[in-house]
Amino acid sequence: MMKMSGRVTSCCVALFFVLSSVSAVQRDLDSINDLKQINFGQSVPTHILLLLHWFANTVDIDDNNNIIRLTFDPNSGDYGSHYYGNFEELLDPLHRGSGYRYYTVGNLHQETSMPLPPYVVRPQREYVGTNSDRIIIRVRGQNTGGRASQRIDQVYITQHIGRRGEYDPDHTYRITTNLLRQIREFSVGQNQLSLRYLRSRYGSNADEFHIRNTWGDLACLGLLLFIVIQENNRPQTYSTPQSYTPQSYRPENRQNGGGNALMMFCILFVLVILVLVILASIQLQTKKQTKWWG
Repeated sequence: MMKMSGRVTSCCVALFFVLSSVSAVQRDLDSINDLKQINFGQSVPTHILLLLHWFANTVDIDDNNNIIRLTFDPNSGDYGSHYYGNFEELLDPLHRGSGYRYYTVGNLHQETSMPLPPYVVRPQREYVGTNSDRIIIRVRGQNTGGRASQRIDQVYITQHIGRRGEYDPDHTYRITTNLLRQIREFSVGQNQLSLRYLRSRYGSNADEFHIRNTWGDLACLGLLLFIVIQENNRPQTYSTPQSYTPQSYRPENRQNGGGNALMMFCILFVLVILVLVILASIQLQTKKQTKWWG
């Protein structure tokens, strides 16, 4: 009887660790349409969109191999970057010897020879941040020379919580390569035809003249902000762009929010079945012992 009870306890403990190992990241953001579902300006700083726009247009993306490569050294503090230890286990733990490291990017107050661009550091009034938003990247290698081998396999947006220096697990999202590609379409310096094309492509009702008059050379960035923030409550009337259909990106880039929920449900279901089987076995064993002693 004691042996059976010990097995039940062991199984429950093991399943608890499996459940607790699920990443704290809320969901994947795979498209601009996904960005529109985030509550920017209230629970998430609007300034993080400027930081994300800069990042998407700074890294190199190999469309053929779906690889993101670094174009700067995060160990040197470029663009407000530094090593991130993940001590609060916000993200998946890294195994010793894996060759991966986490870095944060976007500290506006960090002195560096490679600062972030003016539109990120000194944005328009409605997009000014509190230096709380960050991008976290997971990089393969030690990043000490040989920049061609510095690959990014995970990108996250997050924000500091108060003055504790910790990141907010409730508003940390993984950014897929697909979303970075879409944001790159809104690169700085696009011409009027590009602005009109993007407005049509993403079904925006933005006033082109107002956007260009307000943002100038940053008009495409202004259009992106308008689409994500000011149109986020409007019913979606456009389809996913043809070049970014679900079949065109790899399975690891698809949303994992539903996958995590399904995995947890399956684990709980297995746990219930396991407990029922063990209890039935205990009951059967008890009956046999009672019959034997009788």
